[in-house]
Amino acid sequence: MTPLGHRRLILTRHAKSAWDDPGLPDHDRPLNERGRRSARALGDWLASRGYEPEEVLCSSSARTQETWAMVAGAALEVRPIVRIEPGLYHAGPEKMLSILKTATYPTVMMLGHNPGISEFAALLPARLPLDPDFRRYPTGATLVVDFQVDDWSQVEPGQGSVMDFVRLDGRT
Repeated sequence: MTPLGHRRLILTRHAKSAWDDPGLPDHDRPLNERGRRSARALGDWLASRGYEPEEVLCSSSARTQETWAMVAGAALEVRPIVRIEPGLYHAGPEKMLSILKTATYPTVMMLGHNPGISEFAALLPARLPLDPDFRRYPTGATLVVDFQVDDWSQVEPGQGSVMDFVRLDGRT
């Protein structure tokens, strides 16, 4: 939970997807096994740090929805409101910001795709994480960023404070 006057965004790129079926439309590609492992690990990581979303804004693609399902299957205590947002499918940073501004709960998780999500992540904080993987925002990467605002509609680029950045790739 975030205090009054704070908003927290958990910004996640979908986990690793499968390319097994060349005839399958991009929108319908599921996660591969490595992606499922990393999404479950991400859920455990979020729970262990108390980063529990109250609202989820998820792209309509199969791989983002499956990423969320694996994250949600972890030890999360909060059961958030989930909004499937077709506009997040391959959205650019401007579209992602406009969708974020419609959020209503203090702690929001947004699941999307590159290259838009890496560009969006780079716009949000006042200071970027020093992690060498941040700029490329690999599959499963997650940024936790806090904003000192009362409402999501007040969020603007460069206002955020980075709380965490992680990449859990599901390799064993």
